[in-house]
Amino acid sequence: MCNAAVRPDAYEAAFSALAHPARRRVLLTAYFNGGSMAAGEIAAMFAHSWQTTTRHLQVLEVAGLLSSERQGRSRIYRLQRRRQCGSR
Repeated sequence: MCNAAVRPDAYEAAFSALAHPARRRVLLTAYFNGGSMAAGEIAAMFAHSWQTTTRHLQVLEVAGLLSSERQGRSRIYRLQRRRQCGSR
């Protein structure tokens, strides 16, 4: 378990990421689709521009709430159910 005294910025990043309703919807969408989705699948579910969706995904990844990996031409985002203290 992370110690708030050691990494307060990690908690701040997570709370800040969750403060935006669109980012909460992205997390819920991924959760209800088995915990992982391609970036294009996520983007198709929202009316945001591609750039806005990408920015939301990056904020969630930096906060340690999502992880991503390349699979061919796609980027797959997965929920990080257990947050690590060492996240970016």
